Amino acid sequence: MKNTKLLNIATKAIHSGGEPDPITGSIMPPIHQTSTYVQKSPGEHQGYEYTRSHNPTRSRLETCLASLENAKHALVTASGMSALNLVMHLFKTKTSILCGDDVYGGTNRLFNKVFQDIHQFQFVDTTNLDLVEKSLQTFKPALMWIETPTNPMLKISDIKKISKLCKKHQCLLAVDNTFMSPYFQNPLDLGADIVLHSMTKYINGHSDVVGGALMLNDKSLYEKLWFLQNAMGPCQSPFDSWLVLRGIKTLAVRMRQHEINAKEVATFLNNHKKIEKVIYPGLENHPQYSIAKEQMKGFGGMITIYLKGGLAESKKFLEGLTLFALAESLGGVESLVEHPGIMTHASVPEAMRIQLGISDNLVRLSVGIEDVSDLIADLSQALEKS
Repeated sequence: MKNTKLLNIATKAIHSGGEPDPITGSIMPPIHQTSTYVQKSPGEHQGYEYTRSHNPTRSRLETCLASLENAKHALVTASGMSALNLVMHLFKTKTSILCGDDVYGGTNRLFNKVFQDIHQFQFVDTTNLDLVEKSLQTFKPALMWIETPTNPMLKISDIKKISKLCKKHQCLLAVDNTFMSPYFQNPLDLGADIVLHSMTKYINGHSDVVGGALMLNDKSLYEKLWFLQNAMGPCQSPFDSWLVLRGIKTLAVRMRQHEINAKEVATFLNNHKKIEKVIYPGLENHPQYSIAKEQMKGFGGMITIYLKGGLAESKKFLEGLTLFALAESLGGVESLVEHPGIMTHASVPEAMRIQLGISDNLVRLSVGIEDVSDLIADLSQALEKS
């Protein structure tokens, strides 16, 4: 397929990088399960030398991902964290990096416990543009890293305005777009320089692959990242790349159903006597509801709730669920639930968790695509037990 720019995302997800095999006509692309490639003469090959560097199956996935994010380049890695590692290695030591205060626990851990002596980090509430600009002026970062919506507090940051501030202060802007997927949000179109996805989540959508991806438009930056990937080795396997290519075909229908279900679940929980607070970008009482409507095409499938009570009540609720599986991760077709304070964000310093509001009665839901009446019934019976 020569040009997918004029196609809608549901069509791109199926056809971009998913063309029939030109040799056999196979409607599904083959898995090039090989480590190396025969060369006609030293240095004379057909575009592929070694699978750590390039692989035809991975190339197809990268073509698809670039198309979905309206990017010129995409890079696929072994995990979301390995993709973030590549970005961190772009910079010389003691580089200043500005980060959102509410991010995935693994991101916080990487910055605070792995790169803490290599780079300098400052954390800021990215919903406060005055604070963002002040930090850009005084800290002078080379990179600003944000999530929107954030994990787990679901705060929404204005990508377009932050992008303008970053350009004003000569700072790259990277956006972790995992929670929205390319179906609901395209940060590059809003001015971001780099977009990251944990493909483990919505992009693959079936809880059977771990993977990461970076999408961007700058060729020089892409070449630096590709060099780092080739040198360091965190590439994704051909089989995992093929699984993601298969999973991504249903991205549009999955994301639509995730949102439909999440809206109903959020409304149910918002009116329940045992729920203290519901955080969902699609509720009009969300503090950044207007920004979400402007920069996102939908509100996604993630919900954060505060139960009435403490850790004991939270445990009873979590243990009482039968359809919502108690497990880390998110974005699969099945509904998941977790306790950020004990699970995904346990590595975040306690003082920071308290400041962010990640308390003992905080629970995060990843609403799947099951029949929503069954999901609500499951939540209802577990709440009664709590």
